[in-house]
Amino acid sequence: MKKHILILHTGGTIGMCSSAQGYVPDDGFKALLSTRLQLQQSAASTHPLPDYELIEFEQLIDSSNLMPADWSKIGQMLIERWNDYDGFIVLHGTDTMAYTASALSFILQGIDKPVIITGSQIPLSELRNDALDNLVTSLILAGNFAIPEVCIYFNGRLLRGNRSRKVKSSELNAFDSPNFAWLGQVGIHIELQYELLLKQGTPHFTLPQFNPDAVVMAQVYPGISARVIDALLDSDQVRALILQSYGVGNPPDKNQALIASLERASDRGVVILNTTQCYQGSVYQGAYATGETLNRIGVIPGSDLTLEAAFTKLHFLIANGCDPFYIRENITRPLCGECSPVH
Repeated sequence: MKKHILILHTGGTIGMCSSAQGYVPDDGFKALLSTRLQLQQSAASTHPLPDYELIEFEQLIDSSNLMPADWSKIGQMLIERWNDYDGFIVLHGTDTMAYTASALSFILQGIDKPVIITGSQIPLSELRNDALDNLVTSLILAGNFAIPEVCIYFNGRLLRGNRSRKVKSSELNAFDSPNFAWLGQVGIHIELQYELLLKQGTPHFTLPQFNPDAVVMAQVYPGISARVIDALLDSDQVRALILQSYGVGNPPDKNQALIASLERASDRGVVILNTTQCYQGSVYQGAYATGETLNRIGVIPGSDLTLEAAFTKLHFLIANGCDPFYIRENITRPLCGECSPVH
């Protein structure tokens, strides 16, 4: 029996077309998609395409304009239709795809069906594009394989959503998961790493209302002033700060004004999470004396969380009413495979 898959089109390059102003949403995307998939369906043999239904957002999201409230909107549409389909594909712009994939993994914990997020670097409307392959393969994965996770599929790689990052701005292999192996690779054959997949659970969904002001970020750079931190935290709405420090978690500890600013924030209940600016690797806060300074003032080492997973997990915990003590204790304890367990 054929599986029935929902394709949720939220926006992004995949559904755009050329105009004098650059790429804009394509009003004929639904018809174009139907035509292209019908041609693919007639050629399908080993892995037939499932039946699908397409739902488009009335107001498509340019992913660079994504807001935390959009995670709730996407999550709500999936939750409301969860029992009606065998799997889900979310079409999304690439710039903030990893943020949405991470957020949805926390909203949709314990899922028993695939949720695959994909898009493209070139629109489906273009003669030469990566859109059709990404979408067709996502449909095959969602309709033929047991994948109980929120994933990103892009250019032959199936990635855990909350481990993923956009790593290239204009190449087709735009996504990778620097601190976790690919869940699958699609070439001549589809090869899934079943031992890496999350175990199928019982869905327990949480749909919080996110406050866009709750989490801020600051990247450490040579000469950074305490004024940068003070300005970011100049609001009672801010509940957490992500500090992007050097290497394994090293700050400029001789910048006493900066350290004092961080310490004041921590003392008044702001959760400060230390992540690395490096593409790959984990935070080992205290491996150097500079990092030990952060241990002393209550900054939490961010393990191997991606920036996107750290940001969305903090948002998720705060929106669920968790207090600073709980967040500090649990931010690096994996909820759905987003980080390595801390021993």
